[in-house]
Amino acid sequence: MQQVKAVVARSKGAPVEVVTINVPDPGPGEAVVKVQACGVCHTDLHYREGGINDDFPFLLGHEAAGIVEVVGEGVTSVAPGDFVILNWRAVCGECRACNRGEPQYCFATHNATQKMTLEDGTELSAALGIGAFAEKTLVASGQCTKVDASARPAAVGLLGCGVMAGLGAAINTGAVTRGKSVAVIGCGGVGVAAIAGSALAGASPIIAVDIDAKKLQQATRMGATHVVDSSLSDPVEEIKRICAETYDGAEGADVVVDAVGRPETWKQAFYARDLAGTVVLVGVPTPDLKIPDLPLIDVFGRGGSLKSSWYGDCLPSRDFPMLVDLYQQGRLDLDAFVTEEIGIGDVEAAFARMHDGDVLRSVVIL
Repeated sequence: MQQVKAVVARSKGAPVEVVTINVPDPGPGEAVVKVQACGVCHTDLHYREGGINDDFPFLLGHEAAGIVEVVGEGVTSVAPGDFVILNWRAVCGECRACNRGEPQYCFATHNATQKMTLEDGTELSAALGIGAFAEKTLVASGQCTKVDASARPAAVGLLGCGVMAGLGAAINTGAVTRGKSVAVIGCGGVGVAAIAGSALAGASPIIAVDIDAKKLQQATRMGATHVVDSSLSDPVEEIKRICAETYDGAEGADVVVDAVGRPETWKQAFYARDLAGTVVLVGVPTPDLKIPDLPLIDVFGRGGSLKSSWYGDCLPSRDFPMLVDLYQQGRLDLDAFVTEEIGIGDVEAAFARMHDGDVLRSVVIL
């Protein structure tokens, strides 16, 4: 067992604390990772606010990269010294999704069997089974994806959650390609990543929609060809107008990504897509929200598909190394997502900056 510093949320809404925790030696199928960088994600704030569940205390942090320090019995996929991005989709290889060749939908993903604890032995609930606002963390070995060791940890660690969710929503779930038009509603970190993914895939036009001028500027830097301030104009009509100017007869975008996750924005996405177009919901709704009231004939008559995207429908072993290679080639600007690098004691202040929309990502450097 080792003792390390980590960020813990003890109770609903209470400020997070930096405390000493106990990290067990890895058992069979487990690994201890020395964390180098971990992004501050909205999901961590949701945990602190009790929006995920009430299994306090939580060990926060999950969007991370680091070095494998030691592995448990039977681990062959990674070895001490490997540079890895942590993921929360360690596929089982045995469930019905895995058996039909769709491991990106694995229904029985793995986490470490042992629990990390506070000094007094109180068990911690690790955020998304990772808990990486810590100097070291214990994970299932399948949660470690080996990538190019020369990559910048603060940048590539973001593939562990938000950036992968957005890129994957466009490329994997929405099947964005050249010749397709895309609109993204909500230009926080996930939405801007969806824009970057659409640009990487060669889509045009790429329309960014938000009510915050700063976020629209960020979207433009990451590949948006057009921006719509939905506080000033009807985003549905603007998306239709822009797409019709590019493709004769277009009645909207081929793919519309809702990176907000509210009934109002989902309804906008539904009506802003072209006939036979696709809506992708990647923004996470709160449990109380309902699908908006729509005429069923509109669902039938417009055709296409209405999808949700969980973790960008990614397969970490396939997607992380490929995206890191694109980053290393200068084709995917992951550095642009890193607004600031902070210390382990600065997470609470980073939550406030994130809530105010001042950052794409604050990244804790350990």
